[in-house]
Amino acid sequence: MKLYTLTPAEGSTKNRKRIGRGTGSGRGGTSTRGHKGAKSRSGYKTKIGFEGGQMPLQRRVPKFGFKSLNKVEFKPVNLDTLQSLAEEFNLSAINMEALVSHGLASKNDKIKILGGGELKAKLDVTAHQFSASAVAAIENLGGTVNKI
Repeated sequence: MKLYTLTPAEGSTKNRKRIGRGTGSGRGGTSTRGHKGAKSRSGYKTKIGFEGGQMPLQRRVPKFGFKSLNKVEFKPVNLDTLQSLAEEFNLSAINMEALVSHGLASKNDKIKILGGGELKAKLDVTAHQFSASAVAAIENLGGTVNKI
């Protein structure tokens, strides 16, 4: 067997439609474009969202809502998560490095400690924000709260 003897499997390839090669070809004349109109012209290209002159969907649908450019997104972490982290890895201080290394946050996240769950261990917690209930729970056990 030689490389030049290889051919595609029977029926796997089709000949492309050769348009504009005279009336005898069956695809001459208007070359499958129909008569007149923008689509029959050379260089025709639709604009994105164009619906033939009808009011496009993105202009028919009402706009609403507001997104603040200054909003700060926080990654929430509950007290029960801190408790399980402290028990599992024997930690007494929890900071950004600990949360990132154990997969609870990425290095660019801002962390907010929330008061969900129960905390039993004395911890020194460092984060960007704390809820009032989280601060109370941490300090009741003799831990410290440090804001970054």
